[in-house]
Amino acid sequence: MSPIQFAAVAFVCIIISAIGGALLRSRLPEHHVSGDSKDVIKLSIALVATMSALVLALLFASTRTSFERTSGLVSRLTADIAELDRVLKHYGPEAEPVRAALRGEIQPMIDAIWREDAATRGATRDESKAPEEEVLYMLQDLQPSSSKQRALQARALQISTDLQQTQLALFAQPTDSISNTFLVVLIVWLMFIFGIFSISSPPNPTLFVVIAICILSASAAFYLILELGLPFGGLMQLSSEPLRNVLK
Repeated sequence: MSPIQFAAVAFVCIIISAIGGALLRSRLPEHHVSGDSKDVIKLSIALVATMSALVLALLFASTRTSFERTSGLVSRLTADIAELDRVLKHYGPEAEPVRAALRGEIQPMIDAIWREDAATRGATRDESKAPEEEVLYMLQDLQPSSSKQRALQARALQISTDLQQTQLALFAQPTDSISNTFLVVLIVWLMFIFGIFSISSPPNPTLFVVIAICILSASAAFYLILELGLPFGGLMQLSSEPLRNVLK
């Protein structure tokens, strides 16, 4: 289920609970929603609302941290490719085939990370070898003829190893890192909260508009959390343009 679909389901569930609370209000005796009963209801709502806000904040912080960490990995990958190309350029003409192979591996690498975009374009990935594998083998086959070239080859091998580690970290990104259990529990809590809101006051147009806006805001929070959990898909995905243009 996409983030926008999940947010829509959350909105519908919560709005139904609010409407149900308004309908239930007319059937309850007045003393059930006034006096001491009203005070207890307020305390209960405050407790559940606090827990909901805490869980929402933790989920948002967690997904935001994960999103920023992934963005940092993409930046590091881009910088490593640029540095590797520069080192190979300084190595000399003998490294030109390696530089050409490096450029040829960028698009397959992007397709392996941004899988949804690759699937949309109909691109296929060669599973028989990992990105940069050919470049690493070619680096190992270089025959340095001077101490400068030996140092540059050692540096290039180190960068290539770091590059592979960064790629593995990006490939290991789960397609959905948010626990559905947390989200379902949150929806249940919010249904309870807005249902009680509707019970606590006689229905009127102003109350309905305010509650609807609050429910829309809560649903938008679900959407943002789920979108941040998909750094390589959706409307808020990381851009692949820096990686595409790194060697231009």
